[in-house]
Amino acid sequence: MPAPPTIDPAEVAFTAIRAQGAGGQNVNKVSNAVHLRFAVRASSLPDAVKARLLALHDTRLTQEGVIVIKAQGSRSLEQNKAEALARLQALVDAAAVVPKARRATRPTRASRERRLQGKSQRADIKRLRTGPRGLD
Repeated sequence: MPAPPTIDPAEVAFTAIRAQGAGGQNVNKVSNAVHLRFAVRASSLPDAVKARLLALHDTRLTQEGVIVIKAQGSRSLEQNKAEALARLQALVDAAAVVPKARRATRPTRASRERRLQGKSQRADIKRLRTGPRGLD
């Protein structure tokens, strides 16, 4: 199996933003969180990988085909950049895997009989729940 394509760092744009949540004065003063922006259509990835990335139903993918990843787990800007790049690479690695083609199969005769037997057992149980007829 070929190695998945790697992300060219020149195709990634980083924006430093202020992190959310607790952290005291540091949160209010320092922009340590990172927004990573990666334009899928303009990238140098193979066309098949691009198509699978654009077909993802992911909230990180905009309608323009840009992947936006926010990383704010660390107090270090460099660590947050590395974390965002790792998450983007994981997304590309997952899209690089060619999905296995599904093949239609038919249920076996025994499985059909088991299914029908289970249905008739449930019907019997439900039939026993009704009260006696004709006493109205």
